[in-house]
Amino acid sequence: MNLRVVLLFLTLLIFGGYSVWVLTQEGYMGIWLSGFASPGALQILLDLVVSCLVFSSWMIADAKSRAMNPVPWLIAIAATGSIAILVYLLCREWDKKPEVQRV
Repeated sequence: MNLRVVLLFLTLLIFGGYSVWVLTQEGYMGIWLSGFASPGALQILLDLVVSCLVFSSWMIADAKSRAMNPVPWLIAIAATGSIAILVYLLCREWDKKPEVQRV
């Protein structure tokens, strides 16, 4: 396991745990509605939406180059945002073939 996988996994574990806690406190719609509470909150929500759209456009090409269907990932990103992105990146790292060492 390399450092990138460890950092992605720790980020997913911490952020995912916090997201589950917030979900139990606010509910799924409560999380979305909080993004409309003030102009600052809306700016953060829109920033996250733009980031997810940019990642999704990159992910479509990356998934196709790996012979993966991007549609389930797009649905997961729409539903969970950054959590699905972190899971995709982890799956991508685990799917890497070991590099051939040159002598």
